[in-house]
Amino acid sequence: MSEPSAWQQRIAGEWHGRPSLFDHTGTWCGYEEIRRSSDFVDGVTTYRMDGGLIGGGALAGRFRLGAPFSFGVIDSDANRVYTGPDFFGTGQPYGSFVDSHYYGPGWQVDLNTWNQVLPDGETQVYSSVLYQGWAVVGCFNGVYTRVPSLVDELIENETRCGPTPYILPTKESGSFTGECELWGADQKLRGTVQVSIGLKPIDLLRTRRLVTWQGAGLDREFAVETRRDGNNLFFEGPDAYGNAIGFGRASFSSLHLTDVWKIKGREFSIDASPGMNAGRQLSVVYELFHGNSLDSVLHGQLEWTP
Repeated sequence: MSEPSAWQQRIAGEWHGRPSLFDHTGTWCGYEEIRRSSDFVDGVTTYRMDGGLIGGGALAGRFRLGAPFSFGVIDSDANRVYTGPDFFGTGQPYGSFVDSHYYGPGWQVDLNTWNQVLPDGETQVYSSVLYQGWAVVGCFNGVYTRVPSLVDELIENETRCGPTPYILPTKESGSFTGECELWGADQKLRGTVQVSIGLKPIDLLRTRRLVTWQGAGLDREFAVETRRDGNNLFFEGPDAYGNAIGFGRASFSSLHLTDVWKIKGREFSIDASPGMNAGRQLSVVYELFHGNSLDSVLHGQLEWTP
């Protein structure tokens, strides 16, 4: 390949962040100080990750290493292949979002990484769910920037806000709304969708949620009552059933509609902070399945309106 892929051009430069580490229950354990970069030289892409773990509790021995990560990438907008030595696997881009599945010998975990570049083009919402076989071991997630003048501010904010649990407004009705992109499983853009997540709190732990999608052939509305128990969410009908777990500001959900459709999603409360600030900006990614087959990927950024 003589030119880098569209995704490679999108993530050029050095990205800085301080993602938080959570154990399998969603309990905060520490920070990972990270600088990530990739370069495309003479048709060869190399990805580098440098940093170290701060804290980590019982997970520190597994996720603290003595050298930076480095691995080759076969660059493509179809399948990005990670060729080692520090990560082996593949990633599939859908516009400004990539879904990667790979193995890290140093950490001894299988990873499912979701990396979403926000509409400003300079901010990434990143998460890696870490697996031992089919069992979740933990999760890294956080926000990154590649703007040098914003690095100190972002690191300070991630230090303060990284451990904040995913809790949406509990005494204020309103909706998160915005325009999202819909990409087919063939990685081609189908169009834009107006997304609304309407919230009507019942009490401090239960909320009626009304989800509306309009556009790109995805016109659908479904209502579901959500119940929170610690870091866990439960979706209890009438139009969808399932559950979710929160790792800090990120909630990872599995939702079954009352027909053949299923949703695997991540909702990340970008600006939630300690105290009672539930956040007003929500980045969302939903993988939509028809039966067991991936049909499409819906992603974007939503804003809160009371």
